[in-house]
Amino acid sequence: MSDQERKAKAFQALHVGGTPLVLFNVWDAGSAKAVAVSGAKAIATSSWSVAAAHGFVDGERIPFELAVDNLRRIVCATDLPVTVDLEGGYGNFAETIGLAIEVGAVGCNLEDSFPANGSLREIAEQCTRIREARQSADAAHVPFFINARTDVFLQPGEDRVGETIARSRAYAAAGADGIFAPGLEDIELISRLVEASPLPVNIMVGDRTPSLEALAARGVARVSHGPRPYLLAMQALQLAARAATA
Repeated sequence: MSDQERKAKAFQALHVGGTPLVLFNVWDAGSAKAVAVSGAKAIATSSWSVAAAHGFVDGERIPFELAVDNLRRIVCATDLPVTVDLEGGYGNFAETIGLAIEVGAVGCNLEDSFPANGSLREIAEQCTRIREARQSADAAHVPFFINARTDVFLQPGEDRVGETIARSRAYAAAGADGIFAPGLEDIELISRLVEASPLPVNIMVGDRTPSLEALAARGVARVSHGPRPYLLAMQALQLAARAATA
C-alpha cells in the first residue's frame, strides 16, 4: 500500500457521524504546518483563503497552475492527509482531480454551483460530473474522498433541506463520499439532513452555527471552518501592524 493510499483510507475513516472531523482550513504551506502541530487529524484548504492569500478573489480566479503548485507545497509540508477545495473543478474536473491526486491530495470538495454567478447546476449534470470525477480517482488507484458540496442553502427557496436531501441521495449514487452544505445552520434542519442522507454530513462554521457538541449530538461527521481561519489571521496581523506603527 502506498503512503498516499494509506492516508486516503485513514481520511475516509475519520468521517464518523457523531464524532465530527474538525477541519481548520489552511491556505498555504505555513498555515498547514501551524494547523498540523495543533493536533489536527487532517489538513483541508479553503479556496477563498487560497485565492485571497495570493491576491485573487474566489470563484476559480486564481490560475489553476498556481493553485496546484500551492497544493503541492501544502502536501509536502505535512504528514497528515490533505483534502483540497477544487471549487467547481476548473472546467475539466476529471483532469483536475487527476492532477490533485498526482501531487498527493486524498480528497476534494466539488461544488454544484457555477463559479461565475453562484447559480445551481441541475442534479443530473452534477451527477455526471461526480461520476467522471470518481472514474478519474479510481483510475489513479487512490480511495479519493469526493466531498460533494451543494450550495442549496446559499440560494433562496422554500424547501431547501428537501432539495439538499435529494441532491445527497443522487450524489451518493453517482459516487460521492460526503455531502457538504455551507449555509445550513439550523440545528433541526441539520438533523433532518443527517437522518435522511446516505452520505456523512459536513457543516461549515458560520456566525450562527450550533456548537460542535450540538452538531456531534445530531450526527454530523465533519465540520469545516472555511475562510474564518484566514480572516482571523489577517485581523491579528492588521492589529499587530497597527500597534507597531502607532
